[in-house]
Amino acid sequence: MSGETLAAGLAALGLDLPAASGDRLLAFRDLLLKWNRTYNLTAVREPEQVLSHHLLDSLAILPWVEAGPLLDVGSGGGLPGIPLAIARPDLEVTLVDAVQKKVSFLQQAAIELELPNVRAVHGRVEGLAGQYPQITSRAFSDLGEFVGLTRHLLAPGGRWLAMKGVRPAAEMAALPAEIQLAVILPLVVPGLAAERHLLILKAGS
Repeated sequence: MSGETLAAGLAALGLDLPAASGDRLLAFRDLLLKWNRTYNLTAVREPEQVLSHHLLDSLAILPWVEAGPLLDVGSGGGLPGIPLAIARPDLEVTLVDAVQKKVSFLQQAAIELELPNVRAVHGRVEGLAGQYPQITSRAFSDLGEFVGLTRHLLAPGGRWLAMKGVRPAAEMAALPAEIQLAVILPLVVPGLAAERHLLILKAGS
C-alpha cells in the first residue's frame, strides 16, 4: 500500500520519478523509522504519515530547486535534503546539523541508499565554509535567523528556499532591507491537511 500511496502523492505533485527513486524513497522512510526508535529523529511514527508529512512535503519544493549544489541547514533526519537528492541524482546536496547522532544517521543513510551526491557535515552552520547557490531548511523557526546565520554561505546570485507552515507575515516584515522576497508560494502536499509555504529569498546588493 505504501508504494501506491507514494506513487499517487508524486503524481499529485506533478512529479514523474523512476521506479528506482520510488524504491529509494520507501527505503529511506523505513530507515528513518528504524533509527527513530533510538535517535528520536521525528515525532511522526506512522509509516503512511512519514510519506505525507516528510517525503512528499520535502518533494513539494522540487520544481523550484535549480541546478548547482544545495545546502540543507539543520537537516535533522535528512529533510528535505535526502528526498531531493533521491529525486535528483545530479544534485549535490550537503546536509549540516549540530547534533552528532543525527549526522551519524545522515551518513549511514547516504551509504545504505547509495547516494554519492549526499554529504553530511557535523557542525553549527555559522562555522561552516563554502558557497552555495541554493540554501534550504524546514527546521528553522525564524526566517530572519535562518537568513542571518547562512548569509556568508550564499553564493552571489544565490537563493534561499525557506520551507514554512502558515504564511509568516511578521517574520517577513522583520527581514533586513537588503533581503528580497522573490516569491512566496503556497504548497499543497498530498495527505497533509496543513498550510505549507515556500519562500524564495535573495540578497540585494
